Amino acid sequence: MSQIIQWIEIGTIIRSLGCCPSEGELHDLIAEVEEEEPTGYIRFEKFLPVMTEVLLERRYRPIPEDILLRAFEVLDPAKRGFLSKEELIKYMTEEGEPFSQEEMEEMLSAAVDPESNSIHFKDYITMMVIDEN
Repeated sequence: MSQIIQWIEIGTIIRSLGCCPSEGELHDLIAEVEEEEPTGYIRFEKFLPVMTEVLLERRYRPIPEDILLRAFEVLDPAKRGFLSKEELIKYMTEEGEPFSQEEMEEMLSAAVDPESNSIHFKDYITMMVIDEN
């Protein structure tokens, strides 16, 4: 019997392997491996070779730490070194490729300091950057 994966879990699987695709890239990858008649599931034997190729080509690599820091600094013109929880939610849900509710909740749980109710972005970047050495 064929093993299957819910397509909704594909993003979690890919990100757990150290890849950081955008939502658009994720949808393209799912379209590449799903059946002609979408069922909401993907056969593992169809997913495995595509994912192996993604890993070998080092596709969807994380953004380097210095670029992440510069992006946060653009959002902090006053150079405070942090963003409020409200600012973070606004930027992540209203600009560019908006975060889903689930992505936003996940980021808030990891990024926001409960005492100050803000994100100190240098600390957050250090925590989330993957050491590739």
